[in-house]
Amino acid sequence: MNLDYITKIRANISIHTKIKATSILDGSYKSVFMGRSLNFEDLREYIPGDNIRDIDWKASSRSRMLLIKRYVAEKKHNIMIVFDTGSKMNAHTSTMEEKKDVAIYSAGTLAYLAYSNGDFVGSLYNIDGKMKFFPLRTRLYDIENILASYDNDVQNSHKSDLNQSLEYLLKNFKRKMVVFVITDQGGTSSVSDQILKKLICQHDILFVNINDVNVTGDRSFKVQQNRYLPRFITEDKKLIKMEKEAKEKIMMENEKKLLHHAIMSTEIGSKEDVTSGITNLLQRHRFANIR
Repeated sequence: MNLDYITKIRANISIHTKIKATSILDGSYKSVFMGRSLNFEDLREYIPGDNIRDIDWKASSRSRMLLIKRYVAEKKHNIMIVFDTGSKMNAHTSTMEEKKDVAIYSAGTLAYLAYSNGDFVGSLYNIDGKMKFFPLRTRLYDIENILASYDNDVQNSHKSDLNQSLEYLLKNFKRKMVVFVITDQGGTSSVSDQILKKLICQHDILFVNINDVNVTGDRSFKVQQNRYLPRFITEDKKLIKMEKEAKEKIMMENEKKLLHHAIMSTEIGSKEDVTSGITNLLQRHRFANIR
């Protein structure tokens, strides 16, 4: 198998990470789950959100810039990526990219960082009610297989049941894992508080929400009905306002629900936003755990 997805994702990370801060994304990943007893690795430049207790003041004085001590854990992590599916993932984002493509780049970036850190990576999702599971592995080949399989499967899926996937996770995995849920605002809204409450008792949970194209404002394609919406709907000013308000309400309710369980989330609308979105998510999760 050619590593086509991994090659594109590595290039995407390189292109959309500033040259001066090429280690920020990788450093953010490594520091997310660190504790105070971990081994010192090296120094990097301070970025907002870092714990000030990690500043190396002597090194900062010598270099005339704030430097942070980075640590690495001796224990490797188990990273589980849970994808959302259904026809909605074949729709578009606000930048008119396919949601499944942005989901693949988001998951691939996380998986590649895990691979670089020597962590185990697995995945699961359901296709119209049937679960598909990829065991925890450490090879790029296995990550490529996860991404390629999801890309192929989601194109043919119709129904989505994120709760079913998370219930499967709860029933079948007792070891502690770091679980990244790749979904959208509708998927996040559908996850029950009961499932979230059980998940956080056993795992670290983070949500990546792929945003949706506006139904109003431009020509919009209805995936389920395989047709464009008429212009009298997409250009109606009252509907445009209603849609904006409805989206904002769902986002606020989702964020409130996740924060109630101390779960961090990020919203990503394009492949270009993946690097910054993932970095932000990892930093927020780390900061929440050291407060």
